[in-house]
Amino acid sequence: MGRLTATAIAAVLTMMPSWLRAQTDPEYRLEIGAGAGTTAYQGDFSSSLMKEMQPAWIVMGKYRFDPRSALTLSIMNGKIKGSSANVKTWYPEISESAEPLTFKSTITDTSLMFEYNFWAYGTGREYRGARPLTPYITGGLGLVFASTPSGSTAGATLPLGVGVKYKAAQRVNLALAWMMHFSTSDKLDGTADPYGIKSSGLFKNTDCFSTLSLTVSYDIWAKCRTCHNEYE
Repeated sequence: MGRLTATAIAAVLTMMPSWLRAQTDPEYRLEIGAGAGTTAYQGDFSSSLMKEMQPAWIVMGKYRFDPRSALTLSIMNGKIKGSSANVKTWYPEISESAEPLTFKSTITDTSLMFEYNFWAYGTGREYRGARPLTPYITGGLGLVFASTPSGSTAGATLPLGVGVKYKAAQRVNLALAWMMHFSTSDKLDGTADPYGIKSSGLFKNTDCFSTLSLTVSYDIWAKCRTCHNEYE
């Protein structure tokens, strides 16, 4: 029994430094960051998720409720483009024109989204069971402003997406995400109702756009060290 007891005590003493470090490493509440990616138009003149992809940039801020959930505010600026020559649909006015309609619009989307991680996210030193790599889902509400060939327009958006994030360092995060932004506007391409049919639904006969982005963020605002172990 004496030898067994000594072995157990030695094992506890060996684990104590890492355990104590887990009690003192800070858990950060906020992230701020930026990134780049692409946007693609889905509307009257295109339904492809990958066609005519254009460059975009993103700035974001994130408040973490806990290791599994967060609230993100993001601002994205990019371009979308398309042409009526790419579709086989016959439009009453556009199809009778000798030249196909083409457009290129600049869009700015501001979204507030709830984010849920499939696994507790972190380095593993702030709380037990955290993983540096996790997939996540996100969704929320937003506003989009567009500068189109026929003028400016605005509308509400419903952003929904999936992604994966990686803790590259104690305070550095990488995230790769794909988002679909459903818009209430039918004028992001500069043309309203080319079908000639009055829309009867919130998202019926409206323009959408998707984004693929890679962001880098930095953790700030450390939580109180004496009260951040409730997730262990």
